[in-house]
Amino acid sequence: MFKKLLSCLAAVLFCIASGAFENTLRADYVFTGGPSGVGIVLKELSYTPGWFGRSVNMDSVSVEGDGMIVMRDDSTGMVIYESSFSTLFQEWLTTDESKRVDKGFENTFLLPMPSGPSTVTLTLYDTRRRVCCEYSHPVDPSDILIARRAVSDAPFKYIHRGGDPASCIDVAILAEGYTAAERGRFYRDAKAAVDAILSYEPFCRYRDRFNFIAVAAPSQDSGVSVPRQGVWKRTAVDSNFDTFYIERYLTTGKLFKVHDCLSGLPYEHIVILANTDVYGGGGIYNSYTLTTAHHSMFRPVVVHEFGHSFGALADEYSTDSYDDPRYFQDVEPWERNVTTLADFGSKWQDMMDASVPGVGKFEGAGYQSKGVWRPAEDCRMRTNVASSFCPVCVRAIEQMIMFYIGG
Repeated sequence: MFKKLLSCLAAVLFCIASGAFENTLRADYVFTGGPSGVGIVLKELSYTPGWFGRSVNMDSVSVEGDGMIVMRDDSTGMVIYESSFSTLFQEWLTTDESKRVDKGFENTFLLPMPSGPSTVTLTLYDTRRRVCCEYSHPVDPSDILIARRAVSDAPFKYIHRGGDPASCIDVAILAEGYTAAERGRFYRDAKAAVDAILSYEPFCRYRDRFNFIAVAAPSQDSGVSVPRQGVWKRTAVDSNFDTFYIERYLTTGKLFKVHDCLSGLPYEHIVILANTDVYGGGGIYNSYTLTTAHHSMFRPVVVHEFGHSFGALADEYSTDSYDDPRYFQDVEPWERNVTTLADFGSKWQDMMDASVPGVGKFEGAGYQSKGVWRPAEDCRMRTNVASSFCPVCVRAIEQMIMFYIGG
């Protein structure tokens, strides 16, 4: 029995060390919440050949996020894979609507297919960093009902190729609201988005560690839905403005469709480009960036939103008319670029001690004019006219890059 345990342990360690996973397990869930409480339901497990996620730091996370997903080997209890995330669902839980009605939100996670029976556990945190829901389910790779998912038939091409997917961070640029006849326009917009991202530090410095693949999923209609105008379009991933009744908030709740469009392709991060000139968008950590491609501010905005979805950065702007219920004076935010001073030593205090130019404590961030501080007067996470990320955000993004590639 002891020899068998050692053998299993060695196999798991080899897979973790070498990234030797043959398949990607796709796990589809529905997160539910409202007056009845918070819950998670597993909808479906499927797989595609190849593993395009990180091959280093697989048993740890870079930042906490609003939730965690952990896969453990049943025979050893060892962590095979761990990732943190945020969701549109958890943001919705902070709205007044969530106090009146129960709703369900789609969420999809990509995991390495384990070599033996394993258990996946999802944990969701509330705004005070308390566990509000925990859900576990088994995964047996021999289960005949874990179906092989069809590879997407959407046309695609590489916009930027830094190297082999095994050693690079793979980002999919997905078309939304582009008809088949507008494919050329989408590829041009995708190139503009990639050029914009790679023009900012530290992305520019690590451009050879990123791959960007443009996936031209066709939509029946051109443009995207604008509910306040009564406009509903038939598009690839059913995005719409007016999310949570906020005019410029453009998101999609159809995460299953998003991942269907990308099935079988090398990706671990997602940027969705919407074919519209109306200002708007959103970025959700480890979920997706969605932004409009034809507004004059497209280039700085797509970089800003990628700062959310990839870099796990918070918004640094504030307003006197709105206080975000996600930040509290006695709870330190998990994002690296904002602080309530509850645990400032875990943030950029060391950069202030080292007198890094431009770094300080500036009150007003996370939509709040008081009680939340940002690290610089201006930054790409604060305004569209900022020429760069501030030094604290540059460091945070670089830490995330190193987390994915090692070193």
